[in-house]
Amino acid sequence: MTKQTTNFDPDLVATRHHLHKIPEIGLSEYKTSDYVAGELAAMGFEVTRGLAKTGIVATLRNGTSNRSIGIRADFDALPIQEETGAAYASTHPGMMHACGHDGHTAMLLGAAKRLADRKQFNGTVHLLFQPAEENFGGAKLMIEDGLFERFPCDAVFGLHNDPTIPFGEFAFIDGPMMAAADECTITVIGKGGHGAQPQAASDPIVCGASIIMALQTILSRNVHPMDQAVITVGAFNGGIASNVIPASTEMKLTIRAFDNNLRDELERRVRLIAEGQAASYGMQVDVDYERGYPPMYNPKRETDYMRSVARRFAGEDKVKTLPSPEMGSEDFAYFLEEKPGCFFLLGTAKTDDDPPLHHPEYDFNDDALPIGAAFWVELAEDFLSEAEK
Repeated sequence: MTKQTTNFDPDLVATRHHLHKIPEIGLSEYKTSDYVAGELAAMGFEVTRGLAKTGIVATLRNGTSNRSIGIRADFDALPIQEETGAAYASTHPGMMHACGHDGHTAMLLGAAKRLADRKQFNGTVHLLFQPAEENFGGAKLMIEDGLFERFPCDAVFGLHNDPTIPFGEFAFIDGPMMAAADECTITVIGKGGHGAQPQAASDPIVCGASIIMALQTILSRNVHPMDQAVITVGAFNGGIASNVIPASTEMKLTIRAFDNNLRDELERRVRLIAEGQAASYGMQVDVDYERGYPPMYNPKRETDYMRSVARRFAGEDKVKTLPSPEMGSEDFAYFLEEKPGCFFLLGTAKTDDDPPLHHPEYDFNDDALPIGAAFWVELAEDFLSEAEK
C-alpha cells in the first residue's frame, strides 16, 4: 500500500458496509442517494440532486482557475439474492451489491472528504454519483438532464473494480475498451397443433432452431476475421408439453461489437436471417432490435496521462496494460462520447478463486478502499494543479 493510502479515513469500511446493506435497483436508489447526499453536504460540497432521478453531482471549488474535473462513481445494485453470509449483508431481499458499486461509492466519498479537508487544488471538482449503470443507462440520462451544460468538465474519469486482476494493480487500455451491448428479441409466429400431427401445424420450434443455427454464420461468413463481435442466443422459449406444437416461440440475443458500422451490419444480418429463415418455413417473425450502451473508447492522451499519475502513485510495477478490449459493456461510454477522459480497472483480487462480479457470493475487497480513494485525490489535485495540463 502506498504512502498516500496510509491512515486514510477509517470510516471508509463502515461507509461501504452501510451501502452494502441497503442495495437498490437502478433509478430507485432513494436510500442510497439520501445517504450519499447527506454525507457530501456535511463535508461542505454544493450538492445537486435529481439528475436521472436519484443521481447526485457534488461540487467543490477552490482557487481561481476555470479548469474542472469530473469523477464518477455508480451506486446501483443488482437483482440478485445475496449469499455472502456477511454480517453487513443486504437487508433488501432479492437485491445485492454484486458488482462492487458500494465500493466505488465509498471510495469517492472518501476522496471527497480528503479533497474538502485539504483543498490543495485550483479549479472545480465535480463528483458524479450515478444511478442505473447496470441496466437503464444512468450516464445517458444524466447527460440528457443537462449534466455537462450545468457542470462543465474538462475531462471525466471513472474506474471499476476487478476481482480477476491482482490486488492494487491499475489496468489501462487506450482505444476501444468495452463493447457496445445490443439486445434483440425474435418471435417466431407459427401455427400450433398436435405433436402427433405436425403436418397440420407450422412448427415455430423447428423454425426457431434453424434461425439460431443460421445466426452462427454471421460471425463466420459476414464479419471480417480481424473484427471482434459476439452474437449469443441466451434464451429460447416455446412450448409447454411434449405432444403440443406451440403457436410461437421467442429467443433473446445479446450482440456485442466495438465498431458502430459493424453494429449496423450485425443488425442488418440478424434481421435478414430471421426473416429469410421464417419465410422458408412459411412463417413470420417479429424482430425487436434495441441498441444498448455504445462501445467505450479511451482517448490516448487522457489514458497516457492517467498512466503517468498511476505510476507516480502506485509504482511502475502496479500499472499494467489490458491485453485486449473486453466484451462487457459500461455506460461510462456515454460520458466519453461527450468529454475526453479515461476509464480503468482497479485490481481487487483476494485469492485466485474469488467469486466473479455478478455472483451471489461476491463481496468488494475492503482493502482496496483507501487505494481508490487516495488515487482519486491524487488525480484531482494533479489535474487541477497550477501547471496547465
